Amino acid sequence: MNTQELKNLAERLMATDKGLLAMDESTGTCNRRFKALGIPQTEEYRRKYRQMIVTTPHLEESISGAILFEETLHQQTDDGQSFLTILKEKDIIPGIKVDQGTIPLSFFPEETITEGLDGLNERMIGYYLMGLRFAKWRAVIHIDSALPTKTCIAANAFTLARYAAICQQAGIVPIVEPEVLMEGEHTLQTCAAVTQDVLKEVFNALYDQKVCLEGMILKPNMILPGLNCPDQSDIETIAQQTIRSFFKVVPAAVGGVAFLSGGQSPVLATERLNMMQLRYGPQLPWPLTFSFSRAIQQPALEIWKGNDKNVSAAQKALAHRAACNRAARRAEYHPSLEKVSSV
Repeated sequence: MNTQELKNLAERLMATDKGLLAMDESTGTCNRRFKALGIPQTEEYRRKYRQMIVTTPHLEESISGAILFEETLHQQTDDGQSFLTILKEKDIIPGIKVDQGTIPLSFFPEETITEGLDGLNERMIGYYLMGLRFAKWRAVIHIDSALPTKTCIAANAFTLARYAAICQQAGIVPIVEPEVLMEGEHTLQTCAAVTQDVLKEVFNALYDQKVCLEGMILKPNMILPGLNCPDQSDIETIAQQTIRSFFKVVPAAVGGVAFLSGGQSPVLATERLNMMQLRYGPQLPWPLTFSFSRAIQQPALEIWKGNDKNVSAAQKALAHRAACNRAARRAEYHPSLEKVSSV
């Protein structure tokens, strides 16, 4: 493990005012989104969709790294260019989702554990040789009256830390994603308490596995009330609760924090990130940015709908949404930006 190389890579990923694009939807997730819009659920249409994303003009102005799904690694444009080559030419660092999804946690049927550690060493060596320089692993934590259990938190923290150590051994920056889900009736305060418990356990496990914190990126949820909670809290309260929670449990040495969107609407996710930067930017010990999927891609997907004639308009929407989040990272986002494309 070259510690300095990992630190340099993390710094590049968190550079200036850019963020990460999570275009790593699994086949099942991608097909569900296609089905909702009447798009054929085939490998060819998934290729066309990802082609639309990676060839978007000006995307590199807002995006420093793109998280890919395994299928995408071997796909090409209509004229035979590798998606990986296009990203590298744009100076967008390619990364890869390496977990293999969740299964029920034995004896805890309402909770899940993430799979994918088997053979990960060998996979990482292959990914590095392909030019991939960071990876992502997602753990899922549910909130309910009796959830999460300590067992679920500990099990997922261990697998996240083991994955991170394997990444760094191969020279790949790990993105550690412990997602506390938005689904449910829980309050903002409950989300804060659970998220803090989860992050404490995750960082204890990372220390135990000797993971270099400067050479990793945390991809957490924002502190949010459950979707069915009567009190949805204002943007400023959410920003305050999120940053205060992270101050308590996220070490200053961490290479960066890149939020997942987790089902938030595109505009709300941007507004909340902007408020955090506006109120707390100078106080933050780590770079704070975005690693959104739906919150950047969904408007473009709804325009594209699988029709080649809509590619240009969809790409403008994608680049615009990325640019809005870039502005939010600078604490310069304003609703007026939604009226006129900045591209």
